[in-house]
Amino acid sequence: MFGIVRPCRHRLGESLKSQWVAHLCGLCLALRKDHGQFARVVTNYDGLLISVLTEAQAEQAAGRRRTAGPCPLRGMRTASVAQGEGARLAAAVSLVLAAAKVRDHVADGDGLLARKPVALAARRVASSWSAAGARTGSDVGFDTAVLVDAVDRQIGVEALAGPGTPVLTVTEPTETATAAAFAHTAVLAGRPGNAEPLAEAGRLFGRLAHLLDAVEDREADAASGAWNPLTATATPLAEARRLADDALHGIRLALREVAFADSRLAHRLLVHELRTSVDRAFGTAHGSAPSLSGPYAPPGGPGGPFPPPRRDRRGLLAGCAVWAGLACTCQMCCGEYEDPWSRERKEGFCNDTDCGDCGDCCDCCDCSCDCCNCCDGCDCCDCGCDC
Repeated sequence: MFGIVRPCRHRLGESLKSQWVAHLCGLCLALRKDHGQFARVVTNYDGLLISVLTEAQAEQAAGRRRTAGPCPLRGMRTASVAQGEGARLAAAVSLVLAAAKVRDHVADGDGLLARKPVALAARRVASSWSAAGARTGSDVGFDTAVLVDAVDRQIGVEALAGPGTPVLTVTEPTETATAAAFAHTAVLAGRPGNAEPLAEAGRLFGRLAHLLDAVEDREADAASGAWNPLTATATPLAEARRLADDALHGIRLALREVAFADSRLAHRLLVHELRTSVDRAFGTAHGSAPSLSGPYAPPGGPGGPFPPPRRDRRGLLAGCAVWAGLACTCQMCCGEYEDPWSRERKEGFCNDTDCGDCGDCCDCCDCSCDCCNCCDGCDCCDCGCDC
């Protein structure tokens, strides 16, 4: 799992959390259905925004959910998951961009990819993912060539960048790719009038994604000698923060121009949670609650919105089978999981809890607006809505 928008369960609340998990599972299962089990490794938090935006604009909700079978990442429970063209578009975009990321790592000779046999295998995987993404994109009317072109141009842009080059020159290919993907959600939802503001929101989201990745990797890149856009262009952190804040404001303004059928989850992720991502990257995050980052946690668990009823213990062999699934998917290490034998809810050994204890501050203001059901530093009405 990767991505810059990693929401906190306390801020989402029960309804939005279940919707978020439905879209995440929907993306994962769309990848499996169209491209096989291995393709599920490209499931990512930012990719599911495509599915969220498509559903948020659509008037007709019927047929947008189905019940999925048990999965180790949900503690072997069934779940209602998103399906349809939004999930397939998210899968196509995720595959193409993941293929580009693999090729980039191969070109840099990172880790095991410095070895020729491993690099050859990685190139074949990347080619397969790129072709698969193109097929799925075509099925939903989206030409993934715009993504491939952006990735190809990125290499040339980075080669020419140096001190004094505006960092936005480097982020432009990413901006173009995300703008195209966001805009196509309007086509899928039957809201062509939304394409322009969504393209603007996508462009600025791509800028943020590139900037935050550069900020978070700056020290590690310096230590390893890897290329970093901020270092290469001599862009100070203060300027990067200014650009990030401008992008946040621009996304908020662009979303106001979009005609949504139900904007709550999209607003939560692209306004409030995205602001938290910026604060986290620059080390200025508000105190917060347990994160849903890492392999995602299923609904329920200690303090969760709807804890599952207690069930009987599993037998030795069944427990061992579940343990193997949890270990192989890193759920036991990085997420929240159900004990293989006792079925008790437990936290992973290295679970990311960068959200702190914000659960106690969620009643800090009296706001009846649905989209403001949050606790971002007790400024939850600062969201541009009319409540």
